Amino acid sequence: MPLVNVKVIENVFTPEQKSRMIKKLTDVMVEIEGKNLRSNTLVIIEDIKEGDWAVGGNSLTAKDVHRIQRGEIAA
Repeated sequence: MPLVNVKVIENVFTPEQKSRMIKKLTDVMVEIEGKNLRSNTLVIIEDIKEGDWAVGGNSLTAKDVHRIQRGEIAA
């Protein structure tokens, strides 16, 4: 059975966005592995505490990610 584990910075995505992620990721796995695996496809979304996620030695917060989404700072 497939397991998809997604890690995101807390406070970046809403519960509704996370629900959409779960549905779409499940749909992709079913497309690849077949419809009979839908009921056995696991999707886990883990929130990582702000500041505990770093890129290039720089910690990121939800505010930083939202600024990147808006194009205010380079990714």
